[in-house]
Amino acid sequence: MRVQRAILSCYDKTGLIDFARLLTEYGVELISTSGTLSVLREAGIPAVSISDYTGMPEMMSGRVKSLHPAVHAGLLGIRESKLHQEQLQAHGFQWIDMVVVNLQPVAELIARHSAAPDEVMDQIDIGGVAMLRSAAKNYRYVTAVVNPERYPQIMHEMRAHDGVVSFTTRFSLAREAFAWTARYDREIAEYLEGLETR
Repeated sequence: MRVQRAILSCYDKTGLIDFARLLTEYGVELISTSGTLSVLREAGIPAVSISDYTGMPEMMSGRVKSLHPAVHAGLLGIRESKLHQEQLQAHGFQWIDMVVVNLQPVAELIARHSAAPDEVMDQIDIGGVAMLRSAAKNYRYVTAVVNPERYPQIMHEMRAHDGVVSFTTRFSLAREAFAWTARYDREIAEYLEGLETR
């Protein structure tokens, strides 16, 4: 699958600029959330805000920004399905081929005993997890990248295959993405269980 459109929304910006530059070298359209968008634009990398892409502004202090059909239809659709293609076109949506998301480490926030429960809950990522899960579920077509340490491997593969990420790599990345989101949810669940006993 040649990557043509990617969403970038990263708490950990390690290696992000080099990775984003590589994507633009292959003509990939970059879509990004506010914090990541600022970093990309400061580096001179063209990117579209997710609000402009969806046509909806970020809402509720940033709690709602990527939870939109333009994002998830573009990630979840079956590319060979005529029905899915027609539905995507009917709504003016486009396929999204890659999601690059990493999550704020809730475990670190929880470890700070000074953090109040409301503060912890406010920092829990919803949209990023949802995008990762959508991308990983549809690994037949979509590349889900959660770990910055995988950027060099993906960059090497794209260079070697003219912007294409192989099925084997997409499958491996999907497994990794689900493992990360499972661990993320487990940390939150264990934290909430601890609150019940206080």
